[in-house]
Amino acid sequence: MKTEIQKRRTFAIISHPDAGKTTLTEKLLLFGGAIHVAGAVKSNKIKKTATSDWMEIEKQRGISVATSVMGFDYEGYKINILDTPGHQDFAEDTYRTLTAVDSVIIVVDIAKGVEAQTRKLMEVCRMRKTPVMIFVNKMDRDGKEPFDLLDELEEELQIHVRPLSWPIEMGVKFKGVYNLYEEKLDLYTPSKQTITESVQLNLSSPELDAQIGADLAAKLREDIELINGVYPAFTPQPPQGGEASPLLRGFGGAGLDKYLKGDLAPVFFGSALNNFGVKELLDCFVRIAPSPRPVAAEERTVDPENDPFSGFIFKIHANMDPNHRSCIAFLKICSGKFERNTNYRHVRFDKLMKFSQATAFMAQKKETVDEAYAGDIIGLPDTGNFKIGDTLTAGEVLHFKGLPSFSP
Repeated sequence: MKTEIQKRRTFAIISHPDAGKTTLTEKLLLFGGAIHVAGAVKSNKIKKTATSDWMEIEKQRGISVATSVMGFDYEGYKINILDTPGHQDFAEDTYRTLTAVDSVIIVVDIAKGVEAQTRKLMEVCRMRKTPVMIFVNKMDRDGKEPFDLLDELEEELQIHVRPLSWPIEMGVKFKGVYNLYEEKLDLYTPSKQTITESVQLNLSSPELDAQIGADLAAKLREDIELINGVYPAFTPQPPQGGEASPLLRGFGGAGLDKYLKGDLAPVFFGSALNNFGVKELLDCFVRIAPSPRPVAAEERTVDPENDPFSGFIFKIHANMDPNHRSCIAFLKICSGKFERNTNYRHVRFDKLMKFSQATAFMAQKKETVDEAYAGDIIGLPDTGNFKIGDTLTAGEVLHFKGLPSFSP
């Protein structure tokens, strides 16, 4: 059970409307093999809509209205993404979703910088000490200078930042990014579906001049020297009992500890629409993001790995399946292992309930699950038994705290 729980990464993607959350989600699903062709949020040419925007109103308006849950496997990790609405009208859904995740990726538009809704959502993350990673999107368009943007992120979001990739030019002149933690150059070619061309090279290598030109290479070296001098270091740290693999090099130490405490945000640059910089973000994310963490209940702190099953309801969605007028309650598992057809205690009613139809999500598509572990989000059929904030346990009385309630 311990291994299963440590493999889990449950996170939400948040931002102001139109920064590119759903497009980023779509590309992450593509890398995870969960979908084979990425859909578009708004496009006349691409008929396939984005996987997470499955409601009719979302397809028509090209925005996310409700939080979607999508699970997939990537390099031995089990990833649960929650794509949240950016629009303020649906913000309550997003606030509740933030109680059910272990970490967050914030998407920022290079041209617009930090916007109102991003600031509000970041406040929630700060209150909950949620680790945050930032993806600066739309590098294929002209926008703010990267150093200015980093200052703005620190000032507006009140968090220290540390770039782990660095852009070379932007807009029409955009050449690519230098990946600081893997020490490689990722060259940009505009394309919707292909993987980036990468060259493993050290900053002092003369080949860097050959790849991007002497002037840009000199500027890149200066910029990176400045970054290493100014921003907190992610110090190299070999994993226990062995040499550090090239992918893990540069992780650990003060930078990593600060990230896990929610005090430091690693920053990546890329273009989600052109599928650029997304894989680097995902590779780094699965390695350093926290697995499920202890959750505070009113009675005690619940440890995900050792305790018997417990979880809470953070969202109820009606009519997900047009053929049945059904409600589905989204349950975040906080500890232990959920098993199908087992009696669990509904704490508010103080009665036992058994679920034969628990489901795992891929946006609107659902499949029945026999077991799920701490960190997973499952759907339980709801015939009026659940309210938001309800707790299910293997028998103990627990009340999880911190779930925001809003007037209707």
